Amino acid sequence: MKTFAYQGFDHSGRSSAGLVEALDAKEAREKLFARGILVEGLRPAGQGKAGRFRRTGAFDASARAMVYRELAALLKAGLPLTQALEIILSAPETGAHQMLLADTRDRLREGSSFAEALAAHRAVTPFEKSVVQVGERTGTLDVVLDRIARFLEEESQVRERIQTALLYPVIVLIMAIAIGMLTMGVMLPRMARLLEEANMDLPAITRFTLALGRWSAPVLLLLIVALGLAGGWLVRRMRAAPEVRQLWNRRAFRWPLAGRMYTALVNLRFARTLALLLDGGVPLVEALPLAGRATGSSWTGRLAAEQAEAMRHGRNLADALRQIPPLAGSLPVWIQAGEAGGKLSVLLEHAADRYQQQWSRVIARSLGLLEPLLIVLVGGFVLLVALATLLPILSLNQTLH
Repeated sequence: MKTFAYQGFDHSGRSSAGLVEALDAKEAREKLFARGILVEGLRPAGQGKAGRFRRTGAFDASARAMVYRELAALLKAGLPLTQALEIILSAPETGAHQMLLADTRDRLREGSSFAEALAAHRAVTPFEKSVVQVGERTGTLDVVLDRIARFLEEESQVRERIQTALLYPVIVLIMAIAIGMLTMGVMLPRMARLLEEANMDLPAITRFTLALGRWSAPVLLLLIVALGLAGGWLVRRMRAAPEVRQLWNRRAFRWPLAGRMYTALVNLRFARTLALLLDGGVPLVEALPLAGRATGSSWTGRLAAEQAEAMRHGRNLADALRQIPPLAGSLPVWIQAGEAGGKLSVLLEHAADRYQQQWSRVIARSLGLLEPLLIVLVGGFVLLVALATLLPILSLNQTLH
């Protein structure tokens, strides 16, 4: 059985859309006709969106966390995975993601693993795919899904904190730019003409602001277009050439401030995944490349695969991690302590908690610096516009008196 998405009209002429299960498109149309629905468009749920079909909501981190959490609860209750997906499909809150979940269920029925079915959807990250693959391999899928849900919920909370913290400065910045453009583009030119007619010299700050207003709009427009074209070209290059993607991924670790956050996140994901793999009984040599891919960093994943081969020839885990720059900080020390005490997975969990705290701390500090910095920049811009406007008025007032 396959799931088809349809768009059509019912017997009263009202628009109707939804999902129907059938062996093929012909049977799907027959089923819909028996319900009194005249089909206008029909396609398998796994195919790309067409214009005449309803757009589905974004399968973002919060939505995926909800699905993983509910799947974990149903699996713990003893339900098979396909049946659990059917129950989630019938829930009203998953209406925006029904097509995606239905396609995942169909792939499971056709013999795909859950990790492969999820990987068919672009929204699912390599980290989630790798960890789900581990859960299926070790028979702990319910535990794995619960951990992924918790991790995604933490990421969503951090993202919401960032958005909330940036909301006020962004609104202030937009309003300041709008008022500044209106002042520099309309008010100041008129005032300048008035003062020129009165044979008065403009203050230097007013002349500077007028010049800034004349060239800022076209330059800003050209800059936006150039950045958009360069960004599109770079994205295409990164998708077509893995070496380009790894090069930019490598540079991301060197960015000021953002590089620290990214490094902490990569270490956090690596430690959590490796601990989960070892608890599931996966051999260390096989667990290392899986944990490397789960970081979401293509460069780290490649280096982890290379070091896994080195471990096959006798290199220990701590020395292998020292050859992977993003993981060469404090993580090898935790690894050595865990190997010496025979509690490697436990110490990996402790290391992951430390990286979680470090990541949250860096984000909090960054937001604490960013908000006043934006406010100072906006205040400086408003002060410039205010002085450029008020000084000519004061000069004109003194001349009239």
